[in-house]
Amino acid sequence: MSTIEKKSLKVGKYVNTEHVDTVIRTYKKERWVHNSERMGKPDSLSAWYSVEELEEFLDKAKQHGGDGIKMYFAAYPENYTATPEYAGLQTLVLVATKSKETENGIANKDIYFTKDGSTEILAYNASKLCPPFCGGSGEFGKIGITIVDKGHDGLAVI
Repeated sequence: MSTIEKKSLKVGKYVNTEHVDTVIRTYKKERWVHNSERMGKPDSLSAWYSVEELEEFLDKAKQHGGDGIKMYFAAYPENYTATPEYAGLQTLVLVATKSKETENGIANKDIYFTKDGSTEILAYNASKLCPPFCGGSGEFGKIGITIVDKGHDGLAVI
């Protein structure tokens, strides 16, 4: 009897509070504050999904042969009408992927499927963005609180 060994595709790792605070603070200082100033309103800092819907998406990805999820950084167009509060804000789009061995290593290919006679990507979006919907945890929550020196415009706590 022969045994087939399956290679692990794991690339992430668990991190501690200090790491989370550091990378969020860095993002706020180096990206978020500039995005918000350019747009004239606070950009989103987080995207929230329930465990239930993530499990459902993961199950659907597995049903289509998926073994991973890409999380694309994205932004809603300025004229976005489905949820007007999201117009111009950044978001995350989750896309189911299947790993394939190539001559250059492992590639994570987006999964497409046929739906109603057309080809569709297997993707998930429309999370709860904060801001604008931060759900009672204070204006922006507590994690990664940062004080930004805005020069002549004073200081901002984000």
